Amino acid sequence: MVPYEQSRILIGHDLPLEDRSVRGTLFLGLSQKDLALLDVFEGDDYDRQKVDVHPLSTFVKLSEYPFDDKTLIPSKPPILPPTLAPPFRTDTYVYNMFARLDPDIWSFEDFVKKNAWKWYREQLPDDDVRWTELDEETLSS
Repeated sequence: MVPYEQSRILIGHDLPLEDRSVRGTLFLGLSQKDLALLDVFEGDDYDRQKVDVHPLSTFVKLSEYPFDDKTLIPSKPPILPPTLAPPFRTDTYVYNMFARLDPDIWSFEDFVKKNAWKWYREQLPDDDVRWTELDEETLSS
């Protein structure tokens, strides 16, 4: 995510609502350790910030969510509804390296084609030593 004012400067004009909206997944109930691990994953190019989001559907328990490649990351996001649900205050990761960006509108479809695999590829086994190293790094900071 990039703040709208930065996007407008980069693109050089005002953007329609659809182009200044970012779809994502809203997770509830993350622990401080979960957030610390996400901070490590996102790295220094992103800052965790509080933002208002508008849920586009009802919440589903993760244990009840149907996991397959087609439902996990749809190839096209649904269009925004005419009326948004009330905002929900939460954390998100905001990109802070504006000088690296091209003056293009981010495309969800391009993301799915080129980069989404990084988030749902085969996961490390629970006893993999890299989890231990990450856990020690996270807990010491």
